[in-house]
Amino acid sequence: MNPVEIIDDIAIEQGSDNPYADLGRPDADEMLVKAELAHQIAQIIKSRHLTQQRAAELLGMPQPKLSEMLRGKFRGISQAKMMECLNRLGRDVEIVVKKASRRSLGHTHVVLA
Repeated sequence: MNPVEIIDDIAIEQGSDNPYADLGRPDADEMLVKAELAHQIAQIIKSRHLTQQRAAELLGMPQPKLSEMLRGKFRGISQAKMMECLNRLGRDVEIVVKKASRRSLGHTHVVLA
């Protein structure tokens, strides 16, 4: 991150595309993927006007667990479970493996179609 502006003696820095990386989280990529998957699940639930109880039944998880996931507390929920939730909500999930473009290490991200 680079300082982009000084206001009242405070450096304002431009963040990256990953707020978890900006916070120095060692699992930043995984957390960002989970956040994106949880966001999609929330959008589908909202667009279908489902109650959390009904959505939890469809997703095969307890309502309190769904509520936590929708509020960004998804540490105890795997990416695989989130993808299963999307399937149960009528979405196809594709996993594409390709050669990394500019890095020696690969990167995982969610692409919406």
